[in-house]
Amino acid sequence: MPKKMIHEFHEMKRKGEKIAYLTSYDYPTAQFAEAAGMDMILVGDSLGMCVYGYSGTIPVVMDQMIVHAEAVRRGAPNTFVVGDMPFLSYQSSLEKAVENAGRFLKEAGCDAIKLEGGRRIVPQIRAIVDSGIVVMGHIGLTPQSSGQLGGHKAQGRTLESAKALIEDALAIREAGIHMLLLEAIPPEVAAYITRTLDIPVLSIGAGVDCDGQLLIVSDLIGQFQAFTPKFVKKYCAVAETITNAMKAYVADVKSAKFPEPQHTYSMLKEERPKFDEWLKARGK
Repeated sequence: MPKKMIHEFHEMKRKGEKIAYLTSYDYPTAQFAEAAGMDMILVGDSLGMCVYGYSGTIPVVMDQMIVHAEAVRRGAPNTFVVGDMPFLSYQSSLEKAVENAGRFLKEAGCDAIKLEGGRRIVPQIRAIVDSGIVVMGHIGLTPQSSGQLGGHKAQGRTLESAKALIEDALAIREAGIHMLLLEAIPPEVAAYITRTLDIPVLSIGAGVDCDGQLLIVSDLIGQFQAFTPKFVKKYCAVAETITNAMKAYVADVKSAKFPEPQHTYSMLKEERPKFDEWLKARGK
């Protein structure tokens, strides 16, 4: 199936077709996502927690993102891939923002980039869009600035904060974003933003009325164990499956049940007598 492009996602919104969006951080997972028919893949800075065991996304750097994005692109050559701009890869200057956004395309073959923030990053969005790069915005709970938000908390739950989110959405759309991700906001606020904007609006914890949904793959498959956000639905429990498999392996090794003959390699038939003679000569 050919890779969808940005105009096709806009057409899906127009037709009311939902967009399936998932994170991926490596080659095999990207293969699985493409085989499952995923519309878009996000190489998210959530890999900081899901892959590296950091307490948050702040420590993640561009070089890490590029390595993982390259692997995802190889695993899913026919899926639209979005690279996530890590903390301080776009905030310090417009030149740095464009340069780092461009790395996702030049070095990793991504189709778009995502960056967090509302009105305060309008200049960066304009600069990146003007350079010819497809941009996804991200507002609501923005993990890179969670310290200012008082932690990983839902946003837009009061009238004033809901109005601020709507103003952010309108401002960054005016700046040129091609898609928008809403994280952890009330569904009624998300529904209004989705109706108001003429671009695809994706949800991660923002309700069913958005144009599509995003989940963290490590949450979806039950791999990430530190915590489970309210908006997560676990579709399987690989952590339990993998742990049980490893326990069984440990038990088999300790009891000498593994490896069995079928797991080993035999000498060539004509060589075995020679080997036995050699051992005999050595007194073994």
